[in-house]
Amino acid sequence: MQTGENEQALRKIVDMTRLISITILCIHFYYYCYSGFKEWELTTAFTDRLLNNIYQTGLFSRFYTSKLFALGFLMISLFGARGRKNEKLRYKTAFTYILAGLTLYFLSHIVIWLDMDMTIVATIYMGITSIGFLCILSGGTLLSRIIKSRINNQDIFNKENETFPQEERLLENEYSINLPAQYKLKDKIRKSWINIINPFRGLMVLGTPGSGKSYFVIRHVITQHIKKGFSMFVYDFKYDDLSKIAYNTWLKYKDRYKVLPKFFVIDFDKIMHRCNPLEPSSMNDITDAAESARTILLGLNREWIRKQGDFFVESPINFLTAIIWYLRKYQDGEFCTLPHVIELMQADYDELFTLLRTEKEIEVLINPFVNAYLNDVMEQLEGQMASAKIAMARLSSPQLYYVLSGNDFTLDINHPEEPKIVCMGNNPQKVQTYGAVLSLYITRLIKQVNKKGMLKSSLIFDEFPTIYLSHMDSLIATARSNKVATCLGVQDFSQLRKDYGREQAEVIMNIVGNIISGQVLGDTAKQLSERFGKIMQDRESLSINSGDTSISKSKQLELAIPPSKISSLSSGEFVGVVSDNPTSKIDLKAFHSEILNDHEAIKQEEDSYKDIVPVRKLEQAMIQQNYLQIKQDIQDIIESEIDRLLSNPSTVHLVIHKNA
Repeated sequence: MQTGENEQALRKIVDMTRLISITILCIHFYYYCYSGFKEWELTTAFTDRLLNNIYQTGLFSRFYTSKLFALGFLMISLFGARGRKNEKLRYKTAFTYILAGLTLYFLSHIVIWLDMDMTIVATIYMGITSIGFLCILSGGTLLSRIIKSRINNQDIFNKENETFPQEERLLENEYSINLPAQYKLKDKIRKSWINIINPFRGLMVLGTPGSGKSYFVIRHVITQHIKKGFSMFVYDFKYDDLSKIAYNTWLKYKDRYKVLPKFFVIDFDKIMHRCNPLEPSSMNDITDAAESARTILLGLNREWIRKQGDFFVESPINFLTAIIWYLRKYQDGEFCTLPHVIELMQADYDELFTLLRTEKEIEVLINPFVNAYLNDVMEQLEGQMASAKIAMARLSSPQLYYVLSGNDFTLDINHPEEPKIVCMGNNPQKVQTYGAVLSLYITRLIKQVNKKGMLKSSLIFDEFPTIYLSHMDSLIATARSNKVATCLGVQDFSQLRKDYGREQAEVIMNIVGNIISGQVLGDTAKQLSERFGKIMQDRESLSINSGDTSISKSKQLELAIPPSKISSLSSGEFVGVVSDNPTSKIDLKAFHSEILNDHEAIKQEEDSYKDIVPVRKLEQAMIQQNYLQIKQDIQDIIESEIDRLLSNPSTVHLVIHKNA
């Protein structure tokens, strides 16, 4: 036990042993340098008798016997020596002192054979031997002060301690996405695989700009799913980066499909195909119209997302719903397109309300507007309708009208008989306008894709927050059984919260089963770190004081991937967690690795890419003619309907002439 009494007794024993060693060495000097001591007149009868008695013990039978005894007692005293520990001391220094001391200690006898005055010889011999003795003492003392178990100071960022085993097997099935990677385990680099064996549980790819989301992850999702026969939708924020990959992969693996899918592109700057998101056959009841109205208006007015339920948010949505459903019912939806909706909204109130009153299904939606108009509550009416009309007017463009009014294909991309690969391009400079229209496309597409009995399909959204989908969480939650794989590209959770509102953003974040993240910062890094869990890590602590040194080692559960590490990931370096299947378990779900891309092969492949072939030769006159035709269609509808109402006595009362 480390009590004060034991320590004091030990010190006394050490001091006594060292004193015995020094005494034996002094007797050795007195015996073998007796002539010198006699010259110095340091001998007496008593010491001579004492020396004679010691001689009888055999201590001086050989020259080195007494020296070895003195050295032995010195060594014994050093075993109990305790001094203040020092991390900077090294064994090399201590052993240098000891070897030098031993050399001087044992070779000093050569001086005795010198042909010199005995006093000088004695002085030199005793001096060299004493220096050697002191060097041995110093070296031994240094040895006792060296810390034998050192804390590893090389790994100052704790990188090796935060490594953990990862999945090294290639787990592949007909739906999987498999990314080759390498990771560090302690001080070794090992090969691994990121196996997303169940993409239907959702995949979220996070990372700041330049972290490699598209190059290292999303491009492989596209190529591997097309290779495995998926129908596909790609939201290409920076058209045509991802669309070109999808197009050329489709050309390469056409033979993998049982039914060859067709390739379609929606782009408003460089017009390719045309598609009507309000296609009548896909709108079965008024709830479809309401969902479309909500999507387009919330896409145009993002600040409304957090105000859903407010009077001045719900009123414009109801107004737009009524117009969409009126055109859907009019002549079986012949004019049910978004451009026709926009133009009808701009009609005079007399004409507009007259038409809307003829459709019984929307009577409950338009009554507040009609009553406000008839009662001359114009300020309230304008407040309700102007926000919708002004927002929708931003879409009044010949280019948009042309694309939105045609019908080259339908949005059921995973139809067993007509599978499709559809790419929709946005423009970062026109994201607010184009994003709202694309949101409508995607909302209608999701409703048609998420059905039973359809083909496996993959929905890929680059820069997902730039569009608004009202039921994205329910798609991820319910589409798994319908074999719909969803991949969301997001820069940061805060971006998702800003554009979708906190509640819906958190639902989306927490419902996704697979996460791959490059460098992210702040709260996003903290959330991900907690999601990846903890691992058992070694901990060491060193305590140094004047009398003793203690080193304690322990194991402790710590974050496997701390937020600071996620915040400093290099491009191509990713962390994440994957989900598994009941039939294919993955024990090592978390990973922190560098995805391995064959850069040279990818470059050669991209150099050989073909441009997407234009589907039609367009002239501006054709686009302008379509624009004018839509305006004329609405004018014709208004005139013909009012004439019909006026010609029938039973419907004359529906015609409003407030401004007459």
